[in-house]
Amino acid sequence: MAAGEYELALKAYYRGAAEHGTNVDVLSALGSANLKLGRLGQAERLLRRAVEKDETFVPAWNNLGVVLMEQGETAEAARVFRQAFALDSGESDDIRDNLTLALAKLEKSDYAQPQNNFALVRRGSSEYLILSTP
Repeated sequence: MAAGEYELALKAYYRGAAEHGTNVDVLSALGSANLKLGRLGQAERLLRRAVEKDETFVPAWNNLGVVLMEQGETAEAARVFRQAFALDSGESDDIRDNLTLALAKLEKSDYAQPQNNFALVRRGSSEYLILSTP
C-alpha cells in the first residue's frame, strides 16, 4: 500500500485472510485497498464488516468515513468521523481534518441556496417564456 501498489496489496491481504481468517485488521486492509482502487461499494462493505467485528478499530471507522464522503453520504460520513475522532481521543490530525471537512460540507449543503430562480412569463394568449434570474 505504501508503494502505491494497491492491486498487489489486495492480493497479499487476500492471502492473509486465507491464512489467518477475516479479522478486523484484514477486513480493514482489504477495505482500504479497495478504496484506493476506487471500488467504493466493496470498500464500504468490507469496512462496515470491520467495524462490526471491532467497534473500537479507529482506522476502519476513518476509512469508512472517507468512502461515505466519496459516495456523497456526507451526513453519515460526519457521524462516522465523529465516532473515529471520539475513539481516537482527538489525537489524529487526519481524523480531525476529515471530521472538519465533513461538517463544513454538511453545513454548506444545508444552507445552499438555489443557483437560479425561474420565472414564467406569458407572451401573447398561449405562449409562455421561462426566464432564469441569478
